[in-house]
Amino acid sequence: MVQQDEDNFAAMFEAQGAQTKARLSKRVRPGQLVEGTIVEVGSENVFVDIGAKTEGRIDRAQLLDKEGALKVKVGDRLRATVSSVSGDGIQLVVAIGKGGIDTQSLELALQSGVPVEGAVSKAVKAGLEVEIGGVRAFCPASQVDLGFAQDLERFVGTRHFFKVIEVRDGGRSVIVSRKAVLKDERENQARAVRERLVVGAELEGIVQTLQPYGAFIDLGGIEGLVHISELGHGRVDKVGDVVKVGETVKVRVLAVEPKGTSPTDLKVSLSMKSADQPAEAAPATDEVLAGKVSQVTNFGVFVDTEKGRGLVPMSELGLPPNADPKRAFPVGKEVEVVVLGRSGGDKLRFSIQGVAVAEERSNYKSFSQEARRGGSGKSLGSLGDLLQGLKDKVPEGKQAPAKAQAQQAPAAAPDRGQAQRRRV
Repeated sequence: MVQQDEDNFAAMFEAQGAQTKARLSKRVRPGQLVEGTIVEVGSENVFVDIGAKTEGRIDRAQLLDKEGALKVKVGDRLRATVSSVSGDGIQLVVAIGKGGIDTQSLELALQSGVPVEGAVSKAVKAGLEVEIGGVRAFCPASQVDLGFAQDLERFVGTRHFFKVIEVRDGGRSVIVSRKAVLKDERENQARAVRERLVVGAELEGIVQTLQPYGAFIDLGGIEGLVHISELGHGRVDKVGDVVKVGETVKVRVLAVEPKGTSPTDLKVSLSMKSADQPAEAAPATDEVLAGKVSQVTNFGVFVDTEKGRGLVPMSELGLPPNADPKRAFPVGKEVEVVVLGRSGGDKLRFSIQGVAVAEERSNYKSFSQEARRGGSGKSLGSLGDLLQGLKDKVPEGKQAPAKAQAQQAPAAAPDRGQAQRRRV
């Protein structure tokens, strides 16, 4: 019985550890570059808050200087790499290569994905020679930058972080990649940008490439397209007349659609002409506006009005089931929309199917107000009051025949009591 309890406890403990590992791995993964704040310094480990559900820990020995003194303190910001995620927590390592390095360290860097710091000593036709703590490594030209690096000479004499991607011949042949480190940094930036990437948000970005149909803008790890029609308020014949590569621009998010399985693999539509317009005060709810369809997406239709651009959700289009919104509402079509309000800060929400109901309500309000003005603010009164009011509104010339008829009408017969009294 005791043995069975121990087995059950061991199984439960192991399952709990597996759950903890799974929970942590949702946030971080081995080889991921992270940055955090030191929250505690222990005798063996230094603990870092990296924004996960538990702190990461680094061996204290990795943070000592040549004299054996600790180089960091509580509150310092620290950049490190996740070496492992287990039921015990998150193990971090700092980038190696500042001091001596051996084959064992290179193998650790290869397995864990920990960046190593090195100095570029020479540029050759096929890439860069890199000195990492006394070990000579090679970075192929295809692994120097995110794109193709044409001028390799500009890297000579500079220091960068690299990832070890191959170790051969007992450490005598080492291949490294700067591109892999840049991709990790870009992914971290993209996750932060994704949280702010909502329709209507205003962001800053850098122009990356120009195409005849628009400009691609780097928002910080995620690219978006400003179509040529969204570059300015007037007609734009050539994209290069408005923006230049490397220029910082302000844009507004028009649409965000997933392209793949990754949360940062997105199709982002941007506008520059709407970003320089201040957000207007929200129109009155039920206000009917004339507008034109500017974009059709899988979640609704964008309509431009004098009050600004707004989204008509699919449920407010008034289409029958399985109808194609692109056919029903092609770009440029003139429509009427009713204002539902604003959502997500300053995003207008419209309805097309609600226009008729809004107009009926508006007509009823107008009729009620007119009736109140005619009655000096009193109630409508009896039927006789209404008839008298209508009679008073008839022009004098039209009333004459009615008066004449009233004068020619016979006198009313006396009541029965009066007749009886006369006979007596």
